Amino acid sequence: MIEINSEARKLIEGNPIAFATVDSFGKPNVIGVAYVKVVFKNQVIITDNYMKQTKENLEQNNNVCLAVWDKDWKGVKLIGQAEYFTNGKWKQYVEKMPENKGLSAKGAILVTVLNLIKLG
Repeated sequence: MIEINSEARKLIEGNPIAFATVDSFGKPNVIGVAYVKVVFKNQVIITDNYMKQTKENLEQNNNVCLAVWDKDWKGVKLIGQAEYFTNGKWKQYVEKMPENKGLSAKGAILVTVLNLIKLG
């Protein structure tokens, strides 16, 4: 099992992240995500505040890739599978995040990391 260490956690939680999805035809989509939280040693949570194409892609194909790096170009790439929640404990988790105050928090995306690649 992949484990997100403290160095990777600091990168993930301290920097904007590129979040890539693919639809059922192989057409990619990438967005920037401001806040991602590590919630387990191999899982991260992302809030859906304004996503449209990303949510549609996840309904068709749950394979995702996230990339994050700092100003010194040290980073990590996370490859995994995502699950989208519109209710339950993960939706409640993102609604309570201080970063989401005043935002819609339409859903929560839980990514189980299957591969973590160090960059830089």
